[in-house]
Amino acid sequence: MKIGVDCGISGAIALLNDNVSFISVHDMPVMAGTGKRQQVNAAELAKILKLVGGIAYVERVSAMPKQGVSSMFSFGTSYGIVLGVLAAIGIPTILVTPQSWKKRAGLTGKEKDYARTLAQQLYPAAELGRKKDIGRADALLIARFGE
Repeated sequence: MKIGVDCGISGAIALLNDNVSFISVHDMPVMAGTGKRQQVNAAELAKILKLVGGIAYVERVSAMPKQGVSSMFSFGTSYGIVLGVLAAIGIPTILVTPQSWKKRAGLTGKEKDYARTLAQQLYPAAELGRKKDIGRADALLIARFGE
């Protein structure tokens, strides 16, 4: 089993079998956080992943220019929760840079929504029809990186 994780609040978790055929894709489970912000729901994430097994490919994130301190802290918290849940349930994890999985998927130099188009072509059974499903598409392509 290959698990692809796009860690953000609007990210997702994709599950592919060992021959990279589609199993399922889930929006990142979230819950109310401090103030108006949401945060990753670790308990719900663990429920999704607990019985899966396999290996997880997680997008290795870092601070980006022109992002606010508050949003970067929130994103880093999500990243930490994902890594913590994977470690706690014993799923081996490989961190994948955005540049490496996008290069392998042929997305270098393409606009962001092209990832959704590519994922729709590769996995027509996946629900990717909404513009906001870019996180699902990224998670599918991150999981596919492990083929």
